[in-house]
Amino acid sequence: MGSDSEAEKSIQKENKKKVISLAPIAKPLAGKKLQKRTFKLIKKAAGNKCLKRGVKEVVKSIRRGQKGLCVIAGNISPIDVITHLPILCEEAGVPYVYVPSKEDLAQAGATKRPTCCVLVMLKPAKGELSAEDLQKLKTDYEQVADDVKELSTSVI
Repeated sequence: MGSDSEAEKSIQKENKKKVISLAPIAKPLAGKKLQKRTFKLIKKAAGNKCLKRGVKEVVKSIRRGQKGLCVIAGNISPIDVITHLPILCEEAGVPYVYVPSKEDLAQAGATKRPTCCVLVMLKPAKGELSAEDLQKLKTDYEQVADDVKELSTSVI
C-alpha cells in the first residue's frame, strides 16, 4: 500500500511542476477536457500526415496561408521562441491554444523530441485523404476549433 501512495505523490509533484513552469503568456490555456480532445486530434492528424511540427514549420505554413489549429506548449524556455506565434495566428485568422507540456504535445504528435508547437491541418502535405478519414478528422477538428474559439473569446 505504501508504494501506491508514493507513486500517487510523485504524479502529483510532476503535475505541480508542469503548472509552476507555465509561461505567463500561456493564455488561452486548455482545460483538462479540451487538452484530451486536442491531443486526440493531434494523434489522428499525425497518423494522416496532416501535422506540422516545430516553430519553423508552423510559421512557414501560416505565412503561406495554410489554415489549421495551432497548439502551443506553455512550458517553453526561453519564452522568446514562441512569443511571436499568437500574433501571427491572430493576423492569419488561425485559432490557437496553449497546452501545459511540450512533452505531452510531442507524444501526441508521435515524436520523441519535445515540441514547442504543432499546426493541425485538414489537408496532408502530400497526396489526399480518403473521404472517411477526412470526415473523421474534420468533425474532431471542428469540435476542438469551436471550443478553442469559445475559450479565446472568454479570455478577452
